[in-house]
Amino acid sequence: MRRWAAIVLLVQLSALAAGCGASTDPGPPLALRPGDVVRSKPSHVVVVVMENKEDRMVLGAPGAPYLTRLARTYARVPRSYAIRHPSLPNYLALTSGSTQGVTSDCTDCRVDAPSIVDQLEARRISWKAYMQGMPTRCFAGASAAGYAKKHDPFAYYDAVARDPSRCRKIVPYRELAADLRGGRLPTFAWITPDLCNDSHDCDVRTGDRFLAQLVPLLLRGVGPRGFVVVTYDEGDTSRGCCGLAHGGRIATVVAGPDVRGGFRHRGAVDHYGTLGTIEKALGLPPLGRAADPRSGRFTDVFRHPPHLRSGQ
Repeated sequence: MRRWAAIVLLVQLSALAAGCGASTDPGPPLALRPGDVVRSKPSHVVVVVMENKEDRMVLGAPGAPYLTRLARTYARVPRSYAIRHPSLPNYLALTSGSTQGVTSDCTDCRVDAPSIVDQLEARRISWKAYMQGMPTRCFAGASAAGYAKKHDPFAYYDAVARDPSRCRKIVPYRELAADLRGGRLPTFAWITPDLCNDSHDCDVRTGDRFLAQLVPLLLRGVGPRGFVVVTYDEGDTSRGCCGLAHGGRIATVVAGPDVRGGFRHRGAVDHYGTLGTIEKALGLPPLGRAADPRSGRFTDVFRHPPHLRSGQ
C-alpha cells in the first residue's frame, strides 16, 4: 500500500512539473554548420535572451568558457542590469520600454500597448521571434516541450497575438536553420531558448554549450554591420541602476563584425537601454523608458554607428 502511494505521489509530482513547463533535457541543436550559413549582404540584429544568472555566474565562470571567450573577443557591458523580478516584466521591458504593470509570470494576462513589433511593421522592417520548444507557429499555450510563454513577450501583445499576419512570425526555433541556410534571416530576430538551454532549469554549462553552437551560425549570417546581443532576463539579486532597474547585475555581450574587439562599455545600462540601443540601430524612436537617458546606451561598442534599416 505504501509502495502504491509512493508511485501515485511520484506521478503527481511529474505531472506538476510538466504543467509548469519544467525541462531538464535540452532541445536538439540546429542541424547546421557555420559553412552552411549564407553570408548576408544586408545587416541584421539578433537578440538571444538567457535566464536567471548574475554576471559573476557566467562571465569568467568555469561553466561558461564560450560566453567568456565571446566577451573577450568582442564587447561586454559589465554594468548591465535587469529591471525587476520575475521573468516576464523583463521580457516586456526589452520589447516595449515598459513592464506594462505586469509583476508576475502570468500566462493569461494581455498587454494593449505598442511594442517594437509595431515599430518594425510600420517601417516594413522584417522580423521573427524563434521560440525553442514551441510546437507550431503562433502557439497559444502556456508551455510545451521546454517552451514557456512567460519567456515569449510577443505572445502577450494584443497587436501581435490577435493579428494572424503578425502572430505567424512567432515561430518554432527549428525554422531558424532554414532561414540561415537560405539567406532569409529577418532584419530583427529574437531567440528564446527552451527552459533547459536558457539555463533556467539546467546548469550554466548547458546554456553555454547552446550558445557555442548557435552564436557562430548567427555571426556568419548577421551581415557586415549586424550584431548579436546575448543577455539575461534577470539575476538572483536586487542590484540595480538607472533609476528603475533592480533585477540584478546580468551578463550582456555584444558580438558582430563591426563590434570593437575586447571592448568594455563603461556606463550602466538596463533593459530599457538595451532596447534603445537596438532601436537606434534600426532607425526607430525609443519606446517608453528607452527614451530615458538614465537607462544608458552601448552604441560605443561599435566601430561605426550601425544602420540596419533594411526592409527585406
